Amino acid sequence: MSDKKVVPYQTMEASKKEQIELMFDNVAPRYDLLNRIISLGIDKHWRRKAIDILAPLQPKRILDVATGTGDFALATLKLQPDEIVGVDISTQMLAIAREKINKKRVGEIVKLKVGDAENLPFEDNSFDAITVAFGVRNFEDLDKGLRELNRVLRKDGKLVILELTQPAKFPMKQLYDFYTMRILPLVGRLISKDQNAYTYLPESIRAFPEGNQFIQHLENCSFSATEWQPLTFGACSIYIGTK
Repeated sequence: MSDKKVVPYQTMEASKKEQIELMFDNVAPRYDLLNRIISLGIDKHWRRKAIDILAPLQPKRILDVATGTGDFALATLKLQPDEIVGVDISTQMLAIAREKINKKRVGEIVKLKVGDAENLPFEDNSFDAITVAFGVRNFEDLDKGLRELNRVLRKDGKLVILELTQPAKFPMKQLYDFYTMRILPLVGRLISKDQNAYTYLPESIRAFPEGNQFIQHLENCSFSATEWQPLTFGACSIYIGTK
């Protein structure tokens, strides 16, 4: 993990939170297409694995933080909850999520709200389960965000986080480094038209605490029974915590 502050727009005089909001507003129209291309479609498998972890809990009220275009929130319909609330700071991403929800006619169950993970507009102990897919890396203050997730989770509720990580073993490490540093920014630039977003992505992955380091952050923020499950040779990880 690096101590360098990694933000999308290095020359911009704005907070990380403001820059993340701008970046996702910019890439929103092509975000889903880029996800499929960049992850080679494996992101759908990662989401299924994360949701299966929540199945024994049978959560009735689920919060999906950094919901983006709503894919994770919609995937949790499989768990047959009474309510799913998706929160994101990007209004453009939420607009696309809303289109998907309307198309599937699940607006009575899946609700969307503009919100900041570090200052959630919900009461204590409001949710049975919380999911975050590829979002904690973008928190401006990681521990503040994790404490806020803990606050709105009920006792014995479960947090499941998906986050991109770096393979550690040869040859996947070398292939991953080449792909994320050379290929990914080029593809992102061509498709999204944002020259910074997909340079920020690999840089933010490298700067973010992963594995046992991230588990330590969860435990410092009052989560227990923590687990770390690497996926796809370590290109992604599932982190689990219980309140």
